[in-house]
Amino acid sequence: MELVRRSRAMKDLARQAHGRGRRIGFVPTMGALHEGHLTLVRRVRELTDVVVLSIFVNPLQFGASEDFDTYPRDLTRDADLCVAESVDWVFAPGEEEIYPPGAQTTVEVAEISGRIEGASRPGHFRGVSTVVLKLLEIVRPDVAAFGQKDAQQTAIIRRMVKDLMLDVEILVVPILRDEDGLALSSRNARMSPDERRAALAIPRALEAARKLVEAGQRQAERIVAAAREALQAEPALSIDYVQLVDPTWFEPVTHVAGEALLVVAAWSGGTRLIDNTFLRPA
Repeated sequence: MELVRRSRAMKDLARQAHGRGRRIGFVPTMGALHEGHLTLVRRVRELTDVVVLSIFVNPLQFGASEDFDTYPRDLTRDADLCVAESVDWVFAPGEEEIYPPGAQTTVEVAEISGRIEGASRPGHFRGVSTVVLKLLEIVRPDVAAFGQKDAQQTAIIRRMVKDLMLDVEILVVPILRDEDGLALSSRNARMSPDERRAALAIPRALEAARKLVEAGQRQAERIVAAAREALQAEPALSIDYVQLVDPTWFEPVTHVAGEALLVVAAWSGGTRLIDNTFLRPA
């Protein structure tokens, strides 16, 4: 495993790999790696010849009151995990490598970026799409992998790749959950035991909605109400949103006719968690 700090060096390595006819797999992360990230590494390893994992805590996607300064960072631990997974290159640039002094250009996918998660975190997806486009330009992967837990993010990235005619396959890997059902997240480590127990109301809410649809319920209002009721049963949890949307444009739906996506965001203590599940008629 080689640690790469400079964008130019990473570009040169990617160019050389392509010149030798090797396919590049890419896993963009903000570090604090967990089994979910490593699952992405294993999936792209199956499809490509060399694997690049980036570690960059992107300031552009954090709001003024969010946790940029306290976001977990441990490059040594992350690098050790990458060595164990036979990652070829870890690209860990400094902030000025990605946003040189005087940089003015950002990228935004209209409409979808302002909905649901985007409404709760204005400007967040502008930061995501900008940094992902930059990383794709630097690494030039054939396949880039993202996790389904960040469902709206993956929809936005897919739209951006299509609209800008980028030559990369976007692979979305299903959510990986801990034994207790909580979706794996770098932020989980920040919760106290009591906060984690409270957070388990989130997968319970998703399961309540899924069972209701399996029983024949199709009305979005009733499905959302069932999920919200499960969340409200945990008084230590603070709900941000619970919505049923179509999984491509993230517009609210009134009933489950085909595939719909239930999306949830809630606070457990000082930790904001997101989760989702697909709902399909039997």
